Formats: sequence, structure tokens, C-alpha cells
Amino acid sequence: MSRKLKALNLLFATSALALPAAYAQGTPDAEARQETVVVTATPIRDSQLAAIEAKREANNVVDVLAADTIGRFPDQNLADSLGRVPGLAIERDQGQARFINFRGAPFRYTKIAFDGIDVLGAEDGRTPRFDAFPSVITSRIAVNKAITADMPGEATVGYVNIDTFKPFDREGWSFSAEAGYGNQELGDVPINKYNGRLSFSNDQFGFLVFGSHNLRGRITDNREYGYEDSDGDGDTGVASIDFRSYRGDREDNAYGGRIEFRPTPDSSVFFSTLFSEFIDREERNQYVFDFDDMEIGTSAYQPVVVVTRLLEDGLYENSTSTNTLGYDGLFGDWSVEARLNYTQTKHSDFLPIPYSVGGVLGAEVDLTSVFDPSIELTQVGQPGTTGDINHLDYAATFGLTFAGNTDTDATKAKLDLERDMELFGSPTTVKLGGQYDTREVTGGSTLAFGGFPSSVDINQFVTGVPWSADFRNTIMATNIANPQLRSAWEAAVGGLSPAYDEDSLIKIEEDVLALYAMGTSEYSWGNLVYGVRVEQTDFSSQGTLVDENGTTQSINASNDFTNILPSIHANFDLNEDLKLRLSASTGVSRPTYTEMRASQSVNVTNTPPEVTGGNPYLDPEESWGIDAALEWYFAPASLASAGAYYRKIDNVIYPGSSTVDGSVYAPGIIPAGTATTYNSFFNGKDGELSGLEFNLIYSAADFLPEPFDGFGASGNVTFIDSSFYAPNLDNTYSLPGTSDTVLNASLFYEKFGWSARVNYQYRDAWLSTTENDSLTEYWDDTTRVDASLRYTLPRDVFGTNVTLALNGNNLTNEKDTRYVNTPATPNQYEGFGRRWVFSVRVDY
Repeated sequence: MSRKLKALNLLFATSALALPAAYAQGTPDAEARQETVVVTATPIRDSQLAAIEAKREANNVVDVLAADTIGRFPDQNLADSLGRVPGLAIERDQGQARFINFRGAPFRYTKIAFDGIDVLGAEDGRTPRFDAFPSVITSRIAVNKAITADMPGEATVGYVNIDTFKPFDREGWSFSAEAGYGNQELGDVPINKYNGRLSFSNDQFGFLVFGSHNLRGRITDNREYGYEDSDGDGDTGVASIDFRSYRGDREDNAYGGRIEFRPTPDSSVFFSTLFSEFIDREERNQYVFDFDDMEIGTSAYQPVVVVTRLLEDGLYENSTSTNTLGYDGLFGDWSVEARLNYTQTKHSDFLPIPYSVGGVLGAEVDLTSVFDPSIELTQVGQPGTTGDINHLDYAATFGLTFAGNTDTDATKAKLDLERDMELFGSPTTVKLGGQYDTREVTGGSTLAFGGFPSSVDINQFVTGVPWSADFRNTIMATNIANPQLRSAWEAAVGGLSPAYDEDSLIKIEEDVLALYAMGTSEYSWGNLVYGVRVEQTDFSSQGTLVDENGTTQSINASNDFTNILPSIHANFDLNEDLKLRLSASTGVSRPTYTEMRASQSVNVTNTPPEVTGGNPYLDPEESWGIDAALEWYFAPASLASAGAYYRKIDNVIYPGSSTVDGSVYAPGIIPAGTATTYNSFFNGKDGELSGLEFNLIYSAADFLPEPFDGFGASGNVTFIDSSFYAPNLDNTYSLPGTSDTVLNASLFYEKFGWSARVNYQYRDAWLSTTENDSLTEYWDDTTRVDASLRYTLPRDVFGTNVTLALNGNNLTNEKDTRYVNTPATPNQYEGFGRRWVFSVRVDY
């Protein structure tokens, strides 16, 4: 409770001066509201006003981010932008925002769309990766929290629709370009950003093209811990420590455009395309020190320490390419929107690792500070001597290669019809539509273990350059020239291209047919939005069954299910500035393609027999829930709101083991009725997710005189609770991704061409949604402070507006921690430093 009280205190502290002024001045009348809309010297406020107005006019519970709001935060990608929305929290990788937990739910419970066209997630077909999409491609983001019938059923808890820029947004020629340069303080590695957009439109024709390139050098200092209970007394101690240094760069590129023709004022034909990719080039230097377990907070000399070395020059890539042909027009009294879309996603990992084992040294091990441990190396059993980690001899070196990919091809046909009519005695907008998706998915993975060429001497690639460390580099490690080492390895063996494991192969065809009908009826008190969506899913999965001898046979599985998804939303206008929203909605989350693959491995020599692989007979996760929100629009660019939500989720999917009839999953190998251990994915039950959201957006321009009218503040806090029961583990867990408290707060000032903003984000611990097969690994509390400073030159430069900007991320130099079961047993701690970027933007 103390954390929640502290969060509320911080939220309302951002407006300590705001609300008294609001009450003192009173609520501006409608005429004043109209006057403030035309102000153009305050881009943060104007964008805030537009977002608030869009929220106010919406027919469901939604939060909106507008273009200038996005651009004037120090956002590196869309995950950073979305992390400021009430109830949304960021999960980072090595300090950089990547995934979004929507209202405390797992990643895949959120559906992402571009201009109303939902796309598959590049990670596994379901999970959206927001670090692949730069913020600059968006004109507006609508974060839908209560789902209507015309939205995809897979939006189990949320639907994020990203509106891109359109050529008719501005008349005539328009041009915008930005170039930036900066660095990450840890290692002083460079950061580059470039983006541009060009558009033209007249009465009937328009086109727009855009491009974006961001390159971020990175160094991450990392410590990881292993625990053992060597004497069996139930108390675990630290038995190994990893010293890791990651370096390399992360790059995202996006480009695309739209061409549009309007033959009449009421019709439009267009083609749009968007390609976005994320590339992560990673080098790793890793040393694992194994010793007799020790208690945290102690120090001791370890006469014998066994050392393992892992080196890597790896590559992670994912991309999304989406192309849409569209028509908007009238057919009698009906407005028609027709879309034909083709989307392709690709995800791949390739990590070749020289893996050296059996090195031996002695060490003074100091765990007084577990987050910054000290290991001072000596010769074996000789305290006071010096050990050399950089040229240590190992008993053996192996070649370890992890590789994997998932590729999807999806074709979508979508038709929406809308008209106004009298229905049940009330003016009503009726909307009917359908959508057909056909998807093909292929992929696989391997963890290949083999020899390493003796002709390659790793010691020749020791650079002698010390690690760039955020913690103490007490082992005196220096960098290895990993790219050159990998090249020598490839040359010695004729290339590195391991085949995928047979039991990992994915080949799936999935068809989804959706039909919906909905109405929006207007009443004196507000409106009622009601409808139903029906989704029919058919899929087939082809795979390979491989036994312990390597013998393979084909295996096929299929499944189908129908989901009926009703929803209803009531929006009450309590007075001119006060709205009450009540809603009930339903949703469905299909298994990922890795989870639903048919491929299996089987071992009949075990007792009982054992099968490991995907589970094509999983049921989809199904949800129903309610939302309530009270929204007070107490000034044109100001808002106070409170909301509550509840979701009941059945068939929660989790990894585990169970005893099954082995013949179902290994036909022809395991006899019918044989009890078999099945290591796969399973459906849990009794999932619940609930929360309370409080949100405040305040602009002093509506209440205070100059120069104080340039101030503004926003803040939101969400309190969340979740649980589900895992029958195979006979235990209840929180849903992966649920933090009890999520908090965002920001202050800004804009005046005289200057624009400054400071943003604070906090979320407390949550069950990890990645690297977590045992449901025991958690992320600890995370905090971020970012800031942005901008200045627009007072005079045009060759007819253009020029803005100078300085962005800073992680200003308080926070570290990220993971732990096993309790914070008392951390298993990962990493630092990455601050980031700074200076940029120049030109607008015409």
C-alpha cells in the first residue's frame, strides 16, 4: 500500500499548482474553448488539445497520442511513446524499450494496426515488437481499451491503431526533415538519427513518401548469478557469477508512402506501403565463474574456480512489410470502405558462439555488494598472485550455434459498410462488415553443438582494450575482436549454416473469417454502441516427429474454433464537460505459431516415454470484461479521469509438463493408452485481470497569465492485479507482465519558441514474459527519467521553420534487475548509461 500511496502523491504533485488555479478561475465557456483551438505557437498544448478532443468524441474507452505530442518527447521508438499512456508499461531489453504490457497483460493480448489494418506480430506471429517502428512515421495513435465489434477479436485487452501521415493532411507541398547525432555515455558510442517526409496534394491527387533511419551504438555491462543449495539445508547461495559485456549497435529503418486519387469529393482510391525493420548486431564477451556457494553479503578466497568463456558476434533481425489497396466511397445511402492488404513479417536470430570450458583459476570473491561483485583472480590455490583471464588455457573449446526464424505471409480482404437510419425510434449509425485473413507461416530453430577448429587461436583476437564497464571490472577483462574471430571460424569450416532441429519446424496455414454488425444509437443522454463479431478460425499444422535415434516421420494436425464476441458501450453526457462510460466486451487470443506447431521429439527409452514440442490442440485464450470511466474535461487542453476495468480470461496458455496419452502426439511410435510425459504448452484456467486508472492532463494556458501560461503537466497511475491457475504446476501465478503499480508523470513549459519537458516513468516488479519457462523469473522495479529541450528559431530560414532539439534518456543512470522468486536472489543486473541526442528539424 505504501508504494501505491507514494505513486498517488507523485501523480498529484505534478498538478499541485494546477487544480487550485482551475477552481479559482472556473471552467472556460464554449466560446473560449473555440478561441484556443487556433493558437499555433504552443505545439505541445495544441497537440494535447487535439488528442483530448478525439478522446472526448470517441464512442469507447480510448486514449489518443497526437503527432506533436509524440515528437516532443525523447522517444526512441513507439514503445517509448506508448509507455506514457495510462495502464501501459514498457518492458526493455538492455535498456531500450521493446514490448508493451497493456494493462498488465502479456504482450500478445494487444493487437496492432496501421490505418485500421491489423498486422501480425513479427516476433512470433502474435506479439507486436514496438522497437521496430520509429515514432516519426505516426500522425496519431489511438489506444483502444474497450473493444467494439468492428475491431479485431484478437484485441483481448487492447487495440493500438497507428495512423500514418496522409497526403491530404496538408494542401500543396509539405516537407519535413530531421538529422540528429548523439552518444551513449557508457563507452561513448555514437547515435545517429535521420528522417524525412515529403507530400503534395491538390483537389484530387496527392502523394506522400517518408523514410527514417536510426542507428544506436550500445554497450551493456551485465552481471548474472547462479544459485545452489550444496548442503541441502534449504538455503541457496551464490555458486556462479557471469561477467558479461555486450556491445554493438541497433538499427531501425522505415520507409513507405501513399498515393491517392479522389475522383469525386465523396470517393477515394489509394495505395499505401510501409516497410519497417529492426537490426541488432551484438557482440558478447562472457566469463562464467563457478565456485563453492557463498551467502550474499560475504567474501571468501576460493582456491579453485572453474571458468567458462562464451564469445559471440551475432545478429537479430525482424521486419514488417505491409501494403494496402483501398477504396472509400458511397453506394446509395451506404458509405463503403474496401481494403486489400498483403503483409509479410520476418524474424531471425543467428548467434555463433565459441564455447570454451574447463579453465581453472583461484579468486578472492567478494559478494558484499551483490549488484557489483568483485572477483580478483589468482593462480590456483595461491592467494596474493595474479591470474590472467584474457589468455587463460581451457580444457576444450566447442562451437555453439543458435539460429532460428519465423516468417509469415498474410493476405487480408476487408469490407466495411456504414449508414445512418432510424432504429428502435432513435437516430442510429449502422455498421456492417467482414474480414478474411489467410496466413502461411514457416520457421524453425536449432541449438547446434559441435567442434571448434583447432587452427583458430582465440588468443590472437585479444585486443588488450579494457571493457567499457558500468560496474567494477575486477577480472581485468579486455575486449575480443569477435567479428574477426567469427570470420576466421567461418573460413576454417567453410561457413556456418546449421540445419534446424526437426522438432522445431513450423509450417502452418491459418484462415480467419470475421463478420460483424454494430449500431450506434443517439439519445438525449449520450449514445449506446452495441454489436457482435463472429470469428471462425481454421488452421492446419504440418511438422516432423523425430525419435531418439534421429528417425523422422511427418505429422499433421488441424484444429478449428468459432468465437462469438458481443460488446456494448454506453456513453453518458452527464453535463457539457463530464462523461461517464460503461462497457462490456469480449476477445480471443490465439496461440503463437511456436506454441501451436505440430513438430515433436519423442524418447521411448525414458520411463515413462517423453514427448517435447508444440501443442496444436491448444484452445485459444478467451476473455470477457467490463470497463468504467469518468472523464472531466475541465478546460480545452485539460482532463481529469478515473477508470476501472476487469477481465476474466479462460484457457491461459503457459509452458509446462503433463502426463498424457502419448499416442495422440506420437502416433505410430507410442502405443495407444501409454502414459507419457509431455513437455509443451498448456491451457490454464481462472485467469483474472483488474485495475484502477487515474489520469490528469493540465495546461496552465487556460488558467494562468503570462509567463506562467506556458506551464503544463500530465500524470497517470494504474493499480493492477492479476492471477491464473496452472493445473500442471498446481499453483496460482500472476499473469506475465503484471506490475501492481504503473506510474507516469511529466512537466512541460513552452513559451517564446522554447519547449521543455521532463518525463518520469515507474513500474514495480512483474513476472517476466520472456526467457521464463519455469514461471519463477521476475523483473524488479524499473524507473526512468527522460527530458527534451527544443527551440524554434524566431524567423523563417529560406521559408522553412527550423527547430533545434536536445533529448536525454535515462538521466538518472538507472540499472535493470531480474530475480528468481524473490528480490533476495537476483539473477541479472545490467547497466547501460545515459543517452543524448542533438538534432535539427526543418519544416515547410
